[in-house]
Amino acid sequence: MRFSTIIPPPAYPAFLSLLSFTSTALAADAEPTTTTTACTASSTSGAFFDLRPDAAIKPKPDGSRPSHSRGAPLTDYKARGFDYGSNFTLNICNAVVEPIEDVQDIEESKWQNISAYYVSKGEYYSLGFQSADPVTRGKELVLQYTGGSYCGKKTSRSRSLSNRGAVHAGAAYRDYENDEDDDDEEPPSSDKDEDDEDKKDKSKDEDDGKDGIRRKSTTIFFSCDRDALGGLAQVSFIAVDPEECNYVFKVKSAHACAGAEPHKPGSVGPGSVFAIILVVAVLVYLLGGVFYNRTVGNARGWRQLPNYAMWASVWSFICDMFVIATSSCARLFPSRRGYHYLSGSPSTRARNSRDAENRLIDQYDEEWED
Repeated sequence: MRFSTIIPPPAYPAFLSLLSFTSTALAADAEPTTTTTACTASSTSGAFFDLRPDAAIKPKPDGSRPSHSRGAPLTDYKARGFDYGSNFTLNICNAVVEPIEDVQDIEESKWQNISAYYVSKGEYYSLGFQSADPVTRGKELVLQYTGGSYCGKKTSRSRSLSNRGAVHAGAAYRDYENDEDDDDEEPPSSDKDEDDEDKKDKSKDEDDGKDGIRRKSTTIFFSCDRDALGGLAQVSFIAVDPEECNYVFKVKSAHACAGAEPHKPGSVGPGSVFAIILVVAVLVYLLGGVFYNRTVGNARGWRQLPNYAMWASVWSFICDMFVIATSSCARLFPSRRGYHYLSGSPSTRARNSRDAENRLIDQYDEEWED
């Protein structure tokens, strides 16, 4: 029973165009997806940074290294403060490993989330909470901790006399010394604008912190150093602002060097995109060739395949090579001696048959002579 094709010959180019469009759509859908991984960053130029090996982790209760440590340090990083008067303790992407207590201006429930601190006169001061979101700014890799202890002082927001007496740039010049009568005619200035300004300043103070005091923060700059001693990151204290609110550190690490981003689970890599395009191209070749040979060439059976003669010769060549290879390998095996002496072998049976014929002929000859 034969089935006639449902696609007429004129529709064949449209069918190929549809398959080509499908392959293009699949390739477009195969763009890699972006997933957020803690303590990693990707730049717009394609560089990938993975700081997870530099994050110190807590050891087991017996002091041994956890199985998932991957060579990560088990102690916090120390940085000398030099002229600041205090040394600093911090971790990268994680909270500090060493337990701390009595942290100034921080609730006790949040002590375990502190990633940087220093001790002054026996008191702990936090420099910010844990953050695992490094960012790239140009060629720099930056990590910031915020929400530390209070810092800074409340500044006076009183208006200066020079600001009050300033004349608007677009206003006409007036001689106040010779125009005293005009000054008397000026209506008294209202305090409403000043009250509004004070309210705005007060709300800004409340946003900055308690009584207008801000919180300490940490900014860490990373630099690539492939020759780091022992493969561990080196932390250095750089500077602090006059109000002691923002502390700047520099970390030299081999893991701060740009590398290629690894394949992420659930994303489509370059190899998968190539495989999808290849599969679609093969399908277009086979299906298009079958429909063309069946409708135009009226071919049936295996001859419906495109370039059947070529593929048949290729298959014949592969079979011949297989036979040659197997026969050549068979010669390398040692021969089985003694098999040709068996009575059941064809050569033995043929020789015995000839001997029997010869004896029969000799017997007839003797009887004839007698």
